[in-house]
Amino acid sequence: MIKKKIIMLGSFAVGKTSLIHQFVHSIFSEKYQTSIGVKIDQKIVNVDGTEVNLLLWDIHGQDDYQKIKPAYIMGSSGCFIVIDGTRRASLDVGIELIEMAQKTAPNAAIIILINKFDLKDEWDITDDDIDNLKGQGFDVIITSAKTNYAIDDAFHSIARKMINK
Repeated sequence: MIKKKIIMLGSFAVGKTSLIHQFVHSIFSEKYQTSIGVKIDQKIVNVDGTEVNLLLWDIHGQDDYQKIKPAYIMGSSGCFIVIDGTRRASLDVGIELIEMAQKTAPNAAIIILINKFDLKDEWDITDDDIDNLKGQGFDVIITSAKTNYAIDDAFHSIARKMINK
């Protein structure tokens, strides 16, 4: 079995913890709980006949008062950059975190998740923004932790990218 470290990076309240809880435990809670430091979960997935133990690092959100430590990123094989579709500012933070991840873990597979598809009518992120990210060579997956929309696809996609690197 292969073990791979995946980090969840993004602004505060973009849904990093909810995405992990939905993927690992099939649970969604409306109750917001701020992540402090890092919490690690794991789940074994089968990707094209290969068992992969995903070590999921749920890291606190980055904001003006609390920056992500590069030490959390070191040794990562995969990185989800999570953006809240309803908050444009989370896109700017996501772009900063992409640069940090590329410097700190240059071989890590990166996938951008635009979360909160269940609130699509309230999105500040546009199709042009998404096309721009794709044009820069990033894989972008639209997700909803609340409705479990594309969560398994996202985690299987990053697992596939990591084992094919």
